[in-house]
This record gives sequence, C-alpha cells and structure tokens, in this order.
Amino acid sequence: MREQIAAALQDASAAGDKRRGCLLRLITAAIRDRDAASRMAGKDKVPDSDIACILSLLVEQRERTANDLAEKGRNEDAARERADAELIRAFLPAPLPVVEMVQACKQAVSDTGSKGLRDVGRCLGALKERYDGKVDLTQASGVVRSLLS
Repeated sequence: MREQIAAALQDASAAGDKRRGCLLRLITAAIRDRDAASRMAGKDKVPDSDIACILSLLVEQRERTANDLAEKGRNEDAARERADAELIRAFLPAPLPVVEMVQACKQAVSDTGSKGLRDVGRCLGALKERYDGKVDLTQASGVVRSLLS
C-alpha cells in the first residue's frame, strides 16, 4: 500500500497536479506519524491493515466535511471534498460483495461456535482477523445479529 501511495505521489508531482500531490503528501504524513508512534511503542512499521484504517478515517473526515459544506450551501467545496474522499478510497482494498460478506458471517458464526447475541463480538473479531479492511463491520454486525437471533 505504501508503494502505491508513493508511486501515485510521484505521478502527481510529474503531472503537476498540486491538489492531488498535496492530498497524497497528507496521507504519507499520517502514515509516518503512525510509524513514529509505533516505533515509540517498540514495534516496527505499521502493517497495511493499519494503513487501511488511517485511510478509512481520512475518507470519513472528508465525507463529514463535504456534508457540512453542502448544508451551508458551499457545493463547490463539498464536491472537492468528495473528490478527495474518492481519491483516498482508491487506495483502500475492495470491500467484499454483500453475498460474500453474508457467507463470511455464516462461516464466522460456525467457526466460533456462537450461539447467542452475546457472541456477536467474538464473531466480529473473527471477521476482522480474517477479512481486515475488506468487510464493513457495521454491516457485518447486523448480519451476525440476525444469524444469532
């Protein structure tokens, strides 16, 4: 994931795309900050799953900002924020299709031996471990709850 971002930054710089370059530098800085915090804790560089979390947070921030701007009537700025969110989203792993997510939830329920709603957390933990970054845990939580009730 790091290599993809670095290559995209080089491409943006070569093309003279200042907005995209600035956004990619922001992403790189956020990753470097997380790496520094990880080193302070005595660990190596953060894995791709943590980078995906960073990118997801950046997307959420952009979408929230876009919604706030749209409410205030600043549609051009909102469109720019949404475009930034899409650019960041391009670096995230593709989410599982709904059918596969439901199948993964069924597998997690059977693998963990879950019987009731108290076991939802255990199932979601198994899903996160197996499909980190590819499953929307909010959606999966609803599916798991319906399977266990």
